[in-house]
Amino acid sequence: MVNFVGAGPGAVDLITLRGKKLIEQADIIIYAGSLVNPELLKYSKKNCKIYNSAEMTLEEIEEVFIDSEKNKKNIVRLHTGDPAIYGAIKEQMDILDKYGIEYDICPGVSSLFGASAALKAEYTIPGESQSVIVTRMEGRTPVPEKESISSFASHNATMVIFLSAGMTKKLSEKLIEGGYSPDTPAAIIYKATWKDEKVIITTISNLTKSTAENNITKTALIVIGHFLNSKNKRSKLYDPLFSHQFRFSEPV
Repeated sequence: MVNFVGAGPGAVDLITLRGKKLIEQADIIIYAGSLVNPELLKYSKKNCKIYNSAEMTLEEIEEVFIDSEKNKKNIVRLHTGDPAIYGAIKEQMDILDKYGIEYDICPGVSSLFGASAALKAEYTIPGESQSVIVTRMEGRTPVPEKESISSFASHNATMVIFLSAGMTKKLSEKLIEGGYSPDTPAAIIYKATWKDEKVIITTISNLTKSTAENNITKTALIVIGHFLNSKNKRSKLYDPLFSHQFRFSEPV
């Protein structure tokens, strides 16, 4: 049995109760060593065998899966954040399907929510944006043309951009090309929820300057949108004049 477990954004106590229990029960843990907080491995049992996937190829991970199945061992595949976001788990599940190895997924807290917590912000502000676009710049991993940064920028919605802290010059250009104004608020959140977390508030035009000044080239999310400076925007949810299933509106 293989359990894909979301490790959360960084802070040890932000793993789910289910995820912690699975780690405690695992015979083998394969963890994303470049991103997952190694403090989580302290929850593992004494004789648990631990592999760092940052040093492994997919074929080497496959070997561990097959060998563990033969020996009736439980594996935890520990991914950063939630494994559904840039976790490369589909190719691993394809291997497990090929060999008939049972698996399950334990969701985790994504760093995109660790970032909003660090910002003390809400991504979906009434009158500003009711949509969150989660994307990345094209690097060695290509991005479909229809999902380009500039095409998404045309919506002027809230954007959370992964894996792009080292490409801020091009990112700024694409955001402005797509329709954001250069002075649109932006934030850089380095290692959200970790002890060495940094939050930098800036603008789209100053992204490159801000990352350079703070020596940030990776392990950071970039967040774009007017929600960052929104004030006094009230939802209908708690409006006394708004009726819904659980509450009648007050008479005018």
